[in-house]
Amino acid sequence: MERRTFIKNTAAASAGLLTCSSVGANLLAYKDAIIGHGSHQYKIDLNWGALNPNYYPVNDCHEMVQDSKGRILLLTNHTKNNIIVYDRSGKLLETWGTDYPGAHGLTLNVENGEDFLYISDNTRHEVIKTTIDGRVVQVFTYPKESGKYTSKDQYIPTETTIAENGDVYIADGYGAQYIMRYNAKGELLQTFGGKGDADHLFNNAHGICIDTRGGKSPELLITARQQNKLKRFTMDGKFIESINLPGAFICRPVIKGDNVYLATIWSGDGSDGTGFISILDKDNKLISAPGGCTPVYENNVLKPMYQSIKIFTHPHDVCVDDDDNLYVAQWNSGKTYPIKLNRI
Repeated sequence: MERRTFIKNTAAASAGLLTCSSVGANLLAYKDAIIGHGSHQYKIDLNWGALNPNYYPVNDCHEMVQDSKGRILLLTNHTKNNIIVYDRSGKLLETWGTDYPGAHGLTLNVENGEDFLYISDNTRHEVIKTTIDGRVVQVFTYPKESGKYTSKDQYIPTETTIAENGDVYIADGYGAQYIMRYNAKGELLQTFGGKGDADHLFNNAHGICIDTRGGKSPELLITARQQNKLKRFTMDGKFIESINLPGAFICRPVIKGDNVYLATIWSGDGSDGTGFISILDKDNKLISAPGGCTPVYENNVLKPMYQSIKIFTHPHDVCVDDDDNLYVAQWNSGKTYPIKLNRI
């Protein structure tokens, strides 16, 4: 289901629920604001990464990663420059990429000491693996061999994650909602999930990552964005549990230290123009929501979340640097460049 349909459906279904509040529409009014809660609070840098759009245009700023050199890479679906590379200060270093009209997911994986990127392209209906400077080395086409698809158009991958043994997991978040597991050679090993409301199924399997926090055996964290849930699975696709985040339409999970960071593209009733950042602790409790209301648990159940200050418009991804600063890429936000949040 397309994102605009999600907005329409959720807004209609949740009419009358608490909507976001705002203290003003001018972002400049927030340049000295401190947002977030508890141990994770931030000061906003609205100028980070801003470029001349005549030379370095963006459409949707979908995702961001940090490479082994400390550079910040932004993925946009503008085919003049799909990848924009910054240093941490926001200075432009280079751009590349003209072949990814549906550029959506960006995953960085270090393999034998070398950085590789995995780009999920909605329009091409495939995942493309490249070197850090854009040379294509592998393409994961639509999984006809899975028996789940009768045409390429039914497959719309949104995100990937790569296991230590080289297995590649691809989430078909805008298609039939299956998770595909390949080996490093590109051979399909397994398909699990699918569309539905049951625990082991998904309504918008938008993001996926591997969780090894606390030295535990690897597990998969997969978002069910339309259900406001983050779901845990074994590495072979067995459901473990759901983490309920009411009012939070979460994109992909990003792990740094003991925390999980999730851009929350809509909030509250799913109204257009909303969103915040969700930060979970080692026990998967929401402890901070920059741009959102204070997280409150009653009887171990999170009260519904909503946008409390109009900083973000559809945040789609968050990148966490070595100093725990955040870089936020936004979808459908008026072709804006990322926002940086400096940890205080």
